[in-house]
Amino acid sequence: MEELIELLQWPAMAASLLAAWLVGSRSARRRLSGFIVFLVSNVMWVIWGWHDEAWALIVLNCCLAATNVRGIIKNEKGTDKE
Repeated sequence: MEELIELLQWPAMAASLLAAWLVGSRSARRRLSGFIVFLVSNVMWVIWGWHDEAWALIVLNCCLAATNVRGIIKNEKGTDKE
């Protein structure tokens, strides 16, 4: 199990990159997919961070998850306003 958690950083990194690519899309559907993939990567980073006792990484990803939820809400409303 330890080895699997240690390897989790690689799919978490790949998911983060894919999500960033998708969020930059002009398509609302792709942006939504990006925010969802970001949330999945946030969960993976938290699991990995917990295992390695990387507390700052855990706090960062919890905060980033909140911004991703905000992105989902704003994307559904179809607005670019702050």
